[in-house]
Amino acid sequence: MRPGGWLGLLRGGKFRLSPSRWPMAISVSLATPVNTILAGVESAFFAKKVREAEFQSAPVFIIGHWRSGTTLLHELLVRDERFSSPSTFQCFAPSHFLVSEWFFRKFFKWLLPGKRPMDNMAAGWDRPQEDEFALMNLGLPSPYRRIAFPNEPPVDLDYLTFWNVDDAARHQWLETLRRFLLRVSVATQRPLIVKSPTHTGRLAMLARQFPDAKFIHLTRDPRSLFPSTCRLWRSLDEAQALQSPNGDEPAMQEYVLDCFQRMYEAYFDACEQVPSQRLIEMRYEDLVADPVESLRHIYDTLRLADFDSVEEDFCRWAETEHRGYQTNRHRLDAATEKVLLDRWGEYFRRYGYDRPEHESHNVETT
Repeated sequence: MRPGGWLGLLRGGKFRLSPSRWPMAISVSLATPVNTILAGVESAFFAKKVREAEFQSAPVFIIGHWRSGTTLLHELLVRDERFSSPSTFQCFAPSHFLVSEWFFRKFFKWLLPGKRPMDNMAAGWDRPQEDEFALMNLGLPSPYRRIAFPNEPPVDLDYLTFWNVDDAARHQWLETLRRFLLRVSVATQRPLIVKSPTHTGRLAMLARQFPDAKFIHLTRDPRSLFPSTCRLWRSLDEAQALQSPNGDEPAMQEYVLDCFQRMYEAYFDACEQVPSQRLIEMRYEDLVADPVESLRHIYDTLRLADFDSVEEDFCRWAETEHRGYQTNRHRLDAATEKVLLDRWGEYFRRYGYDRPEHESHNVETT
């Protein structure tokens, strides 16, 4: 972040930092003016190129609730070197990556862990990342600001749908997203695959902002989504928060339930209006069971590119890295399952998760 965005984040959390997190806050405070300086350097060298930038082709957005397989699909699609994605460094240093990314990739690999804390997937500056982090770091409203202050009430939930956001703020948010993606396109010179679960409820606005964009929506059994998402937020709170998490599990669960309802009320309202050649829906269970055929279906339906030229690489991945893929098993209690069926019922019915083969309390989560 730059100083203004950092101060806004601290102010939003009422400066309620835990003493154990002060070293983190001090290090960020020292970095913010450096970000401003580097942003000025980037502007001096790249202003004209960014101003004249165009997308190589319309972006492809991967959407779906957290823990529904969006990261897996994102990682798979960018194996095709004809596509690119915002990288972890670009999302964490969005104001100056055009001048600084090469340096951090070369000399500061040690700053990131080898694995993500929530699911042990590989981490690294060059790995594909959610653009929502970039937007938050650029100072835009984002529900992800909750990660910094998990003990405070959730913030920016209206930005999951834009329904109660005024026109000027919505335009600024969407235009900042467009400019960020254009700068990523300058860096990669390839079509972009973009992934953020937070975009799920923004489908209508994104479809208008990017008239030729295509969307891949992933679903997953809510009995797996729910405990896995709770685990995700707990992991991020422990690793990234400026507060020591208070362990309020009921509040955590209500947050997950509420975000899901907001996102999917907006998604269901919008998905019928997006032409079928621009939007494809896929179940996580099908992607995991047969990733190669699932990818072929995506390529063919959305007309992404020639699949035959990359099929061998995907088959090799499926036979090696994917062969030993296993999910964690958890037991969901009957009371929690009833809450999910009551509050997420339309999702259950629409995607077939209310059928007998999905009614076991034993669920898989990753």
